[in-house]
Amino acid sequence: MSKFGKVAVLLGGLSGEREVSLKSGAAVLAALQAQGIDAQGFDPRDQPLHDLERFDRVFINLHGRFGEDGCIQGALEMLHIPYTGSGVMASAIGMDKWRSKLLWRAMGVVTPDFELLNADSDFAAIEKQLGLPLFVKPANEGSSIGISKVKQVGGLLAAYQLAAQADPLVIAEKFVGGGEYTVGILGNAEQGLKALPIIRIVPKNEFYDYEAKYLRNDTEYLCPCGLSAEQEALIQQEAIVAFKALGCSGWGRVDFLMDNEGKHYFLEVNTSPGMTDHSLVPMAAKAAGMSFEQLVVRILELADVG
Repeated sequence: MSKFGKVAVLLGGLSGEREVSLKSGAAVLAALQAQGIDAQGFDPRDQPLHDLERFDRVFINLHGRFGEDGCIQGALEMLHIPYTGSGVMASAIGMDKWRSKLLWRAMGVVTPDFELLNADSDFAAIEKQLGLPLFVKPANEGSSIGISKVKQVGGLLAAYQLAAQADPLVIAEKFVGGGEYTVGILGNAEQGLKALPIIRIVPKNEFYDYEAKYLRNDTEYLCPCGLSAEQEALIQQEAIVAFKALGCSGWGRVDFLMDNEGKHYFLEVNTSPGMTDHSLVPMAAKAAGMSFEQLVVRILELADVG
C-alpha cells in the first residue's frame, strides 16, 4: 500500500518490557509486509532517532519507558513524522497510574481507592484504610513489573520496597476481586472512537502478572466475556469516556475490574498495547471480525502528529 510510504515499526527499546516489544514488533512488521506495505523494523536502542527522518510514518510498538510515556512521541513530533497511538500528553499521563487515577477521580470515572506511598508512609494505617489483600504497583511501569499482592498484615513495607526499585512513585490500591477485564479502543476524535468486544481474563496464578501475560499457556481469555449485553455496552461507552479523559487517541486498551456485586472500576489505560500471540487487542479485534492484518493497517491509518 504505497499510500503509507515507508513505515518504521519501532520495537525493542530500552525498557524492562524490551523482550515483549520485540515480539510485538515482529508480529506487526510481518503483518504490514504481508499487506504490501514498505515496512522496516527500527530499534531505538541500536539506531539513532534522526535516522527516522527517512520514513513517512511510524508504527510504535514500544512498551514502557521511553516508548509509551511520551518520550518517543515528542521526538517524532519534533521530526514531524506521523505516528500511531496517543500524543505526548496522553501517553505520559496514561503511563503514570497515579496521575491517571487523580484525573479520573476528578472527572467522576470510578477507579479503585488508592494511596501514594513513600518511605515515610504509615504502612500500618494504609493497610487498615485500604484493607487486605491490596495491590502495590510502581506508577510508571507496565506488564505488571514490580507489582505484588499484599495478603498479610505488615507486608506493605516489603511490597513498597520492591515496587520502588522500578519507580520512585508507588501506589497502594484497594483489592477488587470480582474479575479482571479489558476493552480495546480504536479511532480518534474526528472519526469517532469504537470499543471492541470486552475480554475477561482468568489467570491460573495469583493475579494477571508478567508470567500469566506472556509465559503461561493456561491463562483463559473469555470473549464473549460473560456480562450481559446491556452491561457490556454500558462499560464500553464508559471506557471510551475514560480513554478520552486522558486525551488518548488512535488505539489503546482500558483495563477494569469487577467487584462481587457487579460494579466495575477502571484500572488503567495502556496506550501501546502488546501485539503478541497472547495479546488482548488482536483477540478482541478478531471477535469483532477483524483480522490481525486488518487491525494493524487500521492502526496505521490513524497515525497522526500529536
